Amino acid sequence: MANQLLSTVAYRDSLPEGYARPEHDRPRLADVRTDTNIPLIDLASPDRHRVIAEIDQACRTYGFFQVINHGISEELLEKVMAVGLEFFRLPPEEKAKLYSDEPSKKIRLSTSFNVRKETVHNWRDYLRLHCHPLEEFVPDWPSNPETFKEIISVYCREVRLLGLRLLGAISLGLGLEEVYVEKVLGEQEQHMAVNYYPRCPEPDLTYGLPKHTDPNALTILLMDPHVSGLQVLRDGAKWIAVDPRPNALVINLGDQLQALSNGAYKSVWHRAVVNAAHERLSVASFLCPCNSAVIGPAPKLVGDGEDPVYRSYTYDEYYKRFWSRNLDQEHCLELFRSQH
Repeated sequence: MANQLLSTVAYRDSLPEGYARPEHDRPRLADVRTDTNIPLIDLASPDRHRVIAEIDQACRTYGFFQVINHGISEELLEKVMAVGLEFFRLPPEEKAKLYSDEPSKKIRLSTSFNVRKETVHNWRDYLRLHCHPLEEFVPDWPSNPETFKEIISVYCREVRLLGLRLLGAISLGLGLEEVYVEKVLGEQEQHMAVNYYPRCPEPDLTYGLPKHTDPNALTILLMDPHVSGLQVLRDGAKWIAVDPRPNALVINLGDQLQALSNGAYKSVWHRAVVNAAHERLSVASFLCPCNSAVIGPAPKLVGDGEDPVYRSYTYDEYYKRFWSRNLDQEHCLELFRSQH
């Protein structure tokens, strides 16, 4: 029901029913720390070996990093954020045309995460788009705002090129051929979530999104340049805030790279929190293996006489399992560990 969208209702003084988390599962915002050592990687550095080494180190320790000089212009990043906000400010009847709570629908506007399954809702609306091949999906994208299709199409193309470049660096960091990861993942799908987090009357009681890992291979996140909200888990215990940096993109490793690396790389646990003072927008682009891709640890990364950490599986099998659960349950990859 489109009237569930947070972006269409008037601001309230307290959380509506169904959004407050139980006491043990609240964000405890006062305990969140900042970390000045979050990896920041300059992709324009002439020392490619150093860039690969920095990416490798970030993937082993943090499971995510930020990139600057990534080749996507500041002007385009600003246009993407502006047209995203413009979309969520459209009249309710315009947004209702795209509303769906069916998770398998390839183009849909929805709220929370999976309203059909979850017991507690999240303080988020989102527009989900499939983006590759563009010519197949763009006709069904929103035609209002007028510039939406054009701006987002250009961004999708550039993000895909950046993602494939990063996957090559990740392969090399693992000691594999540059094309190894891209070959295993097959003709990758590409999805996008334009996330809108309205001002929240009681941000200590709820989440924009609770803690989760991403089920795909690589996520490229364009953050709101003015409002912080992304937090990542460090050392399994401490939540740290990832503050926006000018023109930087956040790169999250997804579950498939943890599996391919035989557990050497970490798929990062992260969450989105909300605040009472400001609305926030973020744009997440997901590179996903094709459904028939068989994912498993690269043989070169499994020691002689050792068992791989994870069994092989198809991405289709993984993705269905991921969506059949609650977002913040145990790591979905745990269900795919080798049984030895």
